[in-house]
Amino acid sequence: MAIRTASDREDTPEEAHEINVTPFIDVMLVLLIIFMVAAPLATVSVPVQLPASSASATPPEQAPVYVTVQADLSLRVGEQAVARDGLAAALQAATHSDT
Repeated sequence: MAIRTASDREDTPEEAHEINVTPFIDVMLVLLIIFMVAAPLATVSVPVQLPASSASATPPEQAPVYVTVQADLSLRVGEQAVARDGLAAALQAATHSDT
């Protein structure tokens, strides 16, 4: 009669090398239920009286002015070609002397 040790057994279960995600799914479902119950309670409206504003309305923004340098180094302000020495005057005219 031979003695068999645990390492000699062929019917011993092998180690499982995968993650058991069942506890993770259980926790996620409980959190989902908690948030589903708590979400309607968070939307309770509280009356708030805000102070009146005395600020005037801001004026609408002007359209941007585009300055383009072409491949031949010529300049354009918007769609108009401009000489280099006339660039400052063209920019003042396009922005209506607004800084």
